[in-house]
Amino acid sequence: MLISTKGRYALRILIDMAEHQSDSYIPLKDVAARQEISEKYLETIVKLLVKDGILVGLRGKGGGYRLKKAPGQITVGHILRLTEDSLAPVSCLQANAAACERAAACRTLPMWKGLYDLINEYLNKYTLEDLVQSGDNFDYVI
Repeated sequence: MLISTKGRYALRILIDMAEHQSDSYIPLKDVAARQEISEKYLETIVKLLVKDGILVGLRGKGGGYRLKKAPGQITVGHILRLTEDSLAPVSCLQANAAACERAAACRTLPMWKGLYDLINEYLNKYTLEDLVQSGDNFDYVI
């Protein structure tokens, strides 16, 4: 499993918005400048976040985006599952994978399933609020 720039940038966008949240909307160009990421690329990521209900947008003067949910209600796991094709360590555990003919006899499937469960459990353990407040003191222990 390798987290793409889409997943990493989604986290950066949301952390930035959580750190700068107020009653007003945050222009995407401001986030792009602070994060040193192309505004055009951020637009594609923000579309996913709006469609999922994590962000809400407003067009025009005073427009931009803001969090629709509190940072403590948004898990890292949810964000990464939204932005990545899959977090599964092997293809047979992907959401729309065809049934594997060898699954019943596969000696490694339980191990991969266990790893997949650990990945999801670990990523679901942390919220956007945890990332905002963590600074350099992030707890890596499960």
